[in-house]
Amino acid sequence: MSRLEEVGERDGWRCWLCDEPVDPDQSVNDARGPSVDSLSTAKARGKSGAGSSSGERLAHRGCNTKKGAVKPVVPWPTELFVSDPAPLIGVLERLERKGGREVVARCPSRSDADQTAGWLVDRFSRLAPALSVTATVEPGGGQFLVALAAPRS
Repeated sequence: MSRLEEVGERDGWRCWLCDEPVDPDQSVNDARGPSVDSLSTAKARGKSGAGSSSGERLAHRGCNTKKGAVKPVVPWPTELFVSDPAPLIGVLERLERKGGREVVARCPSRSDADQTAGWLVDRFSRLAPALSVTATVEPGGGQFLVALAAPRS
């Protein structure tokens, strides 16, 4: 089995950047084709060693190329009603590095906040499978705050 197939199977053939399905039969030269991206978060850097694929993630060739050498941006879905959404890669890096709690969004209603919290836990389970993330919703200032928490390192 090739490294691409191993990483693809482990990641369920979903792009870690856009969260869309990746077709394993698509040409690796096509923008929607599969590629292996080196994830450079703190924990991935610490675990990556010779022959290790722990710091590698599946991405579409186009998503991987678009990211280039800059910090990637994981988009928030347009169907979520969120104010002041936090950049998710930065949140991920801080939670991996030190754990704790971080407010990541404000929502106008409890149902919007609950939907956002569910999406965040699901998304982080694929961004960082080894990181145990929980979400809480708290009322505040006429809105609802959505916070993520991870065990302290």
